[in-house]
Amino acid sequence: MSDEPTEARRDGEGDAAAEQADTEARFRYVHSGGFPEMLESMGITLLVTTYQAGKLVVFRSRAGKMSMLLRTFDKAMGLAADTQRLSIATGWQVWSLANSPQVASKLKPPGSHDACYIPRTSHVTGAVDVHEIVYAGDELWVVNTLFSCLATLAPPFSFVPRWRPSFVSELARQDRCHLNGLAVAEGRPAYVTVFGQTNDAEGWRPNKVDGGCIIEIASGRIVAEGLSMPHSPRVHDGRLWVLDSGRGRLAVVDGVPGAATGAVRTVVDLPGYTRGLAFLGRYAFVGLSKIRETAIFGGVPIADAPDDRQCGVFVVDVEAARVVGFLRFEGSVEEIFDVQIVPGVRFPSVVGFSKDTIKRACVIGPERPIA
Repeated sequence: MSDEPTEARRDGEGDAAAEQADTEARFRYVHSGGFPEMLESMGITLLVTTYQAGKLVVFRSRAGKMSMLLRTFDKAMGLAADTQRLSIATGWQVWSLANSPQVASKLKPPGSHDACYIPRTSHVTGAVDVHEIVYAGDELWVVNTLFSCLATLAPPFSFVPRWRPSFVSELARQDRCHLNGLAVAEGRPAYVTVFGQTNDAEGWRPNKVDGGCIIEIASGRIVAEGLSMPHSPRVHDGRLWVLDSGRGRLAVVDGVPGAATGAVRTVVDLPGYTRGLAFLGRYAFVGLSKIRETAIFGGVPIADAPDDRQCGVFVVDVEAARVVGFLRFEGSVEEIFDVQIVPGVRFPSVVGFSKDTIKRACVIGPERPIA
């Protein structure tokens, strides 16, 4: 089994080569000096989703050289990942993949891969506009934006509602507040981001410029407001962080989680619509997207900025409050939805659906004789 493209030997090899060349052109990227070495020294893999292109993008580095792996998932959005598992929210499913060290050891060249994530289950949610997904202990929590609630997944249901903002009176397919982000603290869902405190169908739209807020789940209180289309709340290093997306900012809420003052302080301004955030120590990996003047983004501050918005992942030293590295797409990719890092995994593979590997990669559990 190989993780790299192989030479086509069948009819249609010209079409395959053309498709490969087109994909490479679309996902062409550049990076700052030392970016591959940064991933290697941190011992991490960088994961990115883009729903417009329908891809999971895996960035890995070996011997100072970047490697990009693309896997197709329809409308790929929220990501959750660790050394043992990987979950991806798509247009109407949530896919769960499991790491198989046995399969990783067989990939070519020998000894090159330290993980291999293989699709194992798909939960059909229907088209409910799942945004972020987060592991909290053994449970996978999903942000169900269309129904304005947090949910978990369990057969035979599409989803199991677990929490909704107090101002949302009922479950309805109406995207009332654009609930989109979820932060976990001490293994439990702790904070969410919404675009507006509204109970009307798509009621957040008129006040998207500054109607966004962060809500503490346990108490239901608003801990920060006045945000512009906020995303990706995170609790890290004893502080509550958020992306003030409509202003292109990485920000922190003053005070410690549980006693936040409500004052939001900008850490750094970035050249794009910020969405997707992951931390490792003092470093924040922030997703940036270009935006166009549409009914969704028109009027937000970042839309009025000079036309130099970028799409990629910027690395911010939050202690120094400055950008220390970047990876930027220069092809046709203009949008990033989520960003995750996997500490302890340096060079993984992700098994796709179009190659024979998924048919041959059979991982057998221990025998269980009939009692």
